[in-house]
Amino acid sequence: MTVELIKDLSFDVFKTLLMVAGPMLIVSMTVGLAVSFFQAITQIQEFTLTFVPKVVAVFLCVFIMMPWIARVMIGFTLRLIDKLPDYVR
Repeated sequence: MTVELIKDLSFDVFKTLLMVAGPMLIVSMTVGLAVSFFQAITQIQEFTLTFVPKVVAVFLCVFIMMPWIARVMIGFTLRLIDKLPDYVR
């Protein structure tokens, strides 16, 4: 396994990781920011007020994005299997 193959594989792994986890992270940060803004305005400091909306939003995001996530993961797996002979050498 050469340095180029390792570099290409690690780039593909990190790209796939960011593509799969990115939407959920963005939704969680956006909801967290909105809830924090709401808490700052109303001066309500309740832990469940920050936790529950984020969990619900991330769950809905995963539910909505699941077909796309599956396509990205299947594409990554197929690329990995196609390049397997190069990795074994």
